[in-house]
Amino acid sequence: MSDSLILYVPGVVIGVALLIKAPTLRRSWGQPTVRAVCTLLAVGTLVMFLAAPPTIVAVNELTGIVNFSAPLVYSMLTAFSGACIVLILHWGSRPTPGVRRATRLTIAAYSAVAVLIVSLFSMGDAPVERVRDLDTYYANTPWLREMIACYLLAHTVGSTTLTLLCWTWMRRVSPSMRPLRTGLALVMLGGALDVGFLVAKWAAVGARWSGRDWDDLSTYVAPPLGAAAALLLGSGFIVPLIGGSAAWRDFSRYRRLYPLWKALRGFAASSAQTVPLTWWSPVGIRLIHRESVIDDGILALASWFDPAVRCAAYETARGEGLGEQRAAIVADAAMLAAACRRREVADLAAAREGAAAQGPADPHRLDSRPLAALAWEFRRSPIVAAARRDVCGRP
Repeated sequence: MSDSLILYVPGVVIGVALLIKAPTLRRSWGQPTVRAVCTLLAVGTLVMFLAAPPTIVAVNELTGIVNFSAPLVYSMLTAFSGACIVLILHWGSRPTPGVRRATRLTIAAYSAVAVLIVSLFSMGDAPVERVRDLDTYYANTPWLREMIACYLLAHTVGSTTLTLLCWTWMRRVSPSMRPLRTGLALVMLGGALDVGFLVAKWAAVGARWSGRDWDDLSTYVAPPLGAAAALLLGSGFIVPLIGGSAAWRDFSRYRRLYPLWKALRGFAASSAQTVPLTWWSPVGIRLIHRESVIDDGILALASWFDPAVRCAAYETARGEGLGEQRAAIVADAAMLAAACRRREVADLAAAREGAAAQGPADPHRLDSRPLAALAWEFRRSPIVAAARRDVCGRP
């Protein structure tokens, strides 16, 4: 059952990714890239499920043809390779006439290979059902030998082309386009694992052709590599679509604001009534709620801000070579951190005396925007940490 899970689990993951993106894919079906993504995910899911041993046995029994799963899986794998190339062609270029010609040529070539695989299987003789080692068992059988070489050759060309296209494109992509670069890196890693899959398959089949037995490479080494490669390839194509979406941007901002929200939520509760959220609340609503809590917390601490702390932190930041804009954000974060600590100490003292803590100064304004940059410095900057420790060390 373990070898089946190796294939079923990636199939489920890719299928779930397809379901998650289904609404977007349906709305944008007119775009060639979207159609290629949909095809890739659907074919990848089918390949993973059809290649699992229990599915192979079930398909053979259902059709009544011994080893019918072989040309079916090989054809789907060929279609997956073609879909990867088509997606990369549209992913990295505008739909120019040259891209459309390359797309038509790729579809025609891989469709012809799929038809050839089925034809070669029909001409060959495979009377013994082989669930896990058909490639090596029939490696020297007329026509089936050619079928196996055909699908391996098509897959090798597709995997090599995909990896080279990704490498060429990745060198041109700006470092600021992080979702796209992450997707390309995942695709290239998947391509590397796919090369390992192909090396194991070719070595095992080639050994049979030369009279040796390296069947374990094909039976036990290649399947995990192929499953991992398919999972990484599918993830690589999905990441840029998710990473460039509004929901993902909201989630990224929501996550980056966590340090500020954690530090200020206690103070915000004293100045404004926060609205409870349900677990199914959309991330956009959660982001608005988190920003509101942070703004309320900053407002509640306005009278605890010490301009001297801000001035000292700003001078220190400039002295360390930080730019004017970042130094201002660091200074605001230091003043905010010091105010949080001063307010906490005052609240503890007031609680012991049974009184309410009062701000020691007139309210001051905090100008830093965006909040995400303020949150980053609030958590990471050593200047901010020093300002917080300085308050803790005072009597």
